[in-house]
Formats: sequence, C-alpha cells, structure tokens
Amino acid sequence: MSASSPIISVRNLKKIYRIGPNRVHALDGISFDVPGGSFLAIVGTSGSGKSTCLNMLAGLERPTSGTVRILGKRIDQMDERQLVRFRREHVGFIFQSYNLIPSMNAEENVAMPLIFRGIPKEQRQAVARKYMEKIGILDQATHMPNQMSGGQQQRVGIARALAVNPDIIFADEPTGNLDSHTTAEVLALLRQIVKEQKKTLVMVTHDQSIADHADIQIRIIDGKIVERKGYSDEQEKH
Repeated sequence: MSASSPIISVRNLKKIYRIGPNRVHALDGISFDVPGGSFLAIVGTSGSGKSTCLNMLAGLERPTSGTVRILGKRIDQMDERQLVRFRREHVGFIFQSYNLIPSMNAEENVAMPLIFRGIPKEQRQAVARKYMEKIGILDQATHMPNQMSGGQQQRVGIARALAVNPDIIFADEPTGNLDSHTTAEVLALLRQIVKEQKKTLVMVTHDQSIADHADIQIRIIDGKIVERKGYSDEQEKH
C-alpha cells in the first residue's frame, strides 16, 4: 500500500435481510474511504444501518454485494479462518458494554487477547502494564471489573484494544454507558491515541455531539450515506 492509499475502502456495499416475504435494505450501496491515521465517526439513529456497516468492516457479517478492502485486502472474500486471523493481527475492538471478563482483574483483561497470539505470560503482563500506564489506569491493575467505575472499565477496554498493537480500532458506541464528564474524557483519550500512535479509529454513534469529536464523519439514514464531513473535495467524489 502506498502512503496515499486509504486504509479502508468500501464500494457499493449492500446488505439485504429477508424477513418473511420482505427484503430489508440495511445498507443500500454505500461507498467511502477511510484515510490511515484518521478518526471516522459513522453516525445515525437506531436502525439506520450504522452498526451493520461496522459489522461489515470488521468482517462479522458478510455483505450481500459490494467490496470491503482493508489494508489492501478484500475481507469480503475471506473465509472465516482468514477473517479470524486478519482480526487477530490487525484489529482492536472497543465495546459499549466493556465486555470485560468478570473473573479476571484489569491487567488480565488487558492481556487476554495476547494469549491467542501465543505470547508468554511475563511478556503479556509487561505489554498490559505498558498500555494501562499510557491510559492512566495502572493503579487499577489488580482490581476486578465490579470494583471499577464505568469510565475505569472502559479505559481497561481501550487498553485491551491497544495491547494487540492494531492498525485499526473499531468502537461500537464506546461512551454509551458513560456520564457526560467521563464521555468527554474517553473521547479526548481516543483522539490522543489516534494522533500519538497513528491508529485509525472507526466509531459508531447515534449522538451528533460525540461524532463531532471525529476528524471525518459519515451520516447514514435508511442504509444510505446522506452527509459527509471532514473529507477533502477529492475524497468527496467517491
């Protein structure tokens, strides 16, 4: 890939669900690019298609038609084994509900994805502590999830996503369970990560004020892109 190539390129993406005799167009032919090292917000109301779009980008759902190219590779053509490997090597996830394992402490939760890469325990612990320190939660290392606030749990989730050193981070309503003050702190942290660590972040949200923290925005209504913000004139043509 050249430096000018988008890290994600989506073309004419469609997802049609059959519900009885009806066909529901969750995504209706959307196209967009995501430049490397940028923060994209996909914004829309419930049922707009934004979460379906994120699932397609992450390879969690297959499109009915169209292409999804990430890091120059057609993930829409990969089988499940290839997708699992691709996600393990290139992708980090941040969830609205944190998805921490209740029986593991914070450090163990952060280190968990490294188990699947076959990294030895001492090295996993060192990596986990490195990112917990970056996020400002190293003092929470031995705390269990039920001993932490929502904001602290989400920081653990962010550290876990970063621990695999991903090229791309997908975030699904990452501040949905947080109060306004903590939301502002988490969004500032995400922007800092994109800027300092040159990560590409794709976030889904229903809240325009949260989307406004991103570099670029795509608004989806009824499976179609109705507005783009932050794109250059050349990028708008896609």
